[in-house]
Amino acid sequence: MQGIHGGKLPMNTARPALVWTIAGSDSGGGAGIQADLATIQDLGCHGCSVITTVTAQSSVAVTLVEPVSTAMLMAQLTTLLSDLPPEAIKIGLLANQNQLALLADWIAGFKIHYPSVAVIVDPVMVASCGDTLAVDNCQDIKSAAKSALDFRPFKGLIELITPNVLELGRLTHSDVSTKAQFAAAALALSQSLDCSVLAKGGDVSFGSTDILDDTHAKTHDNTYAQTQANAHKYNGWDLELAEDYLVCRQVRASSELHQNGCFWLASQRVNTRHNHGSGCTLSSAIAAVLAQGFILQDAVVVAKAYVSQGLSAAIGLGQGPGPLARTGWPNDVFRYAKINLCDGNFTSHQLNQHLDVVDDLVATVFSATEQATAQVRIPQNILSHGFKVLDADLGVYPVVNDLAMLESLLAAGVKTVQLRIKTDISKLTTAGLAESDLGKSVLGKSELVGSELEAQIQTAIALGKHFNAQLFINDHWQLAIKYHAFGVHLGQEDLAVTDLAAIQAAGLALGISSHSYFELLLAHQYSPSYIALGHIFPTTTKKMPSAPQGLAKLKHYVMLLKDHYPLVAIGGIDIDNVAMVKATGVSNIALVRAITQASDPLAAFIQLSQVWEQS
Repeated sequence: MQGIHGGKLPMNTARPALVWTIAGSDSGGGAGIQADLATIQDLGCHGCSVITTVTAQSSVAVTLVEPVSTAMLMAQLTTLLSDLPPEAIKIGLLANQNQLALLADWIAGFKIHYPSVAVIVDPVMVASCGDTLAVDNCQDIKSAAKSALDFRPFKGLIELITPNVLELGRLTHSDVSTKAQFAAAALALSQSLDCSVLAKGGDVSFGSTDILDDTHAKTHDNTYAQTQANAHKYNGWDLELAEDYLVCRQVRASSELHQNGCFWLASQRVNTRHNHGSGCTLSSAIAAVLAQGFILQDAVVVAKAYVSQGLSAAIGLGQGPGPLARTGWPNDVFRYAKINLCDGNFTSHQLNQHLDVVDDLVATVFSATEQATAQVRIPQNILSHGFKVLDADLGVYPVVNDLAMLESLLAAGVKTVQLRIKTDISKLTTAGLAESDLGKSVLGKSELVGSELEAQIQTAIALGKHFNAQLFINDHWQLAIKYHAFGVHLGQEDLAVTDLAAIQAAGLALGISSHSYFELLLAHQYSPSYIALGHIFPTTTKKMPSAPQGLAKLKHYVMLLKDHYPLVAIGGIDIDNVAMVKATGVSNIALVRAITQASDPLAAFIQLSQVWEQS
């Protein structure tokens, strides 16, 4: 048996996740149901299909579009649900408004019993060759192109809609000629449909004065030719990039930091005419990744990388654009998009106040009325140079919360350790509170502020130097810089209020936590010294913003970045599961509860280290 990554693999008997595609049939095999099923299988799921429309279609033309009957559409839905309920649903081509209304009613009933199943809508209107698909019995393509379906019956029922530039303009009845207008329209669509939006900018027709009138006449070939002839920028767009805009709306299981965020996702534009079925592939890939338990932001970045990979390997089969190649789960980090956060809190502090700028990837800060009017940049000194490179892997990495435990571990020869003392500044009044009045931290120690906190961190750093160890200070980066710690460890939320340039200038190492593919990629963009992956198992040491990642996700993360950073698995790791963690290929583990709550922390560390080395 050949695996999707090549080579012989043992037969996998695990039940794959079930993904439905509700879409039209492409007789040419490059888009629609055919592309969806190929994508779903390629990404490790089992695909089921509900056909809405039969098309007579090749790589150069669509000659006939024939909807299935209402009875047939409903029979497919009912029959499938009775035996093969989905973990995710992708909806593609709908032939007319009656089909859309019927499907919206069905989803409303379906969601009562399956509220957590994500529904992704790709509002397909035009084939890659330029011909209109949802004709609503109208034989005039130009007229049909102007009468878009009304997707408002889906309001509140779907998790994501994925319009391209043409579709976004029609759905919002707005001009999307500039990048700012494009982003504003995506935000408006998110509000009107009460769902997240991935607005796809990869097929922007640069130089066109009317995107809506120009699509039928243009192909990817002459679009690229115009791209090369124009300047580097056009109407705010970077002509060398494929830039999508993700508007998140109450994303389930996501960190609070990102569940309602807006993000530009920028990838290198692939110079190919063989892009048939790229929209179908993207939306079905998102559904397939969601079905395997990843959050929406993860599914989007993985699917976008999958499409980029497929475009790069695509070849022509007929006279027109060829279909995307099916290349398996994307494990090349360079295929993944750069993520530019558009959250005002992050950009205003992190980028405007402290860091240099670079004309690399453009991020736009949005307010409700000022769409895409202010621009910020990815910091040059972080991306170009990164932080201290660690000489060796961290191995078994204890995270402790008091000096006595820290000193005993260091004296026993532990060479990498983190001090995590939490503070609760919110409990301070303007007059100040006595340190004895402060509450309890998540690790069970009295929370410290002021001189006592500083004294403990100063002592800890001195101990680290005395024992020639790599001591990381959690959160308190100013004190780490002041007393010359080896490194600092930060969570994703800390990046918004931390002067990373100061940490870098002081020569400190940097570790960053991540809880998903999305956060892993964000951490990667800062070129830290290591990245922590977690939490792998349920943990009680702190309130976590996301669900446990599990071993399958950990293995994916390791495959993506194992050749770039020391990767540290953290969260609920103990003697009972440490061997399973090692089997994922991760080289390092951070231990919190297994050390801090052990009756003999040093003995627990020694035992876990031995098991780790022997696994």
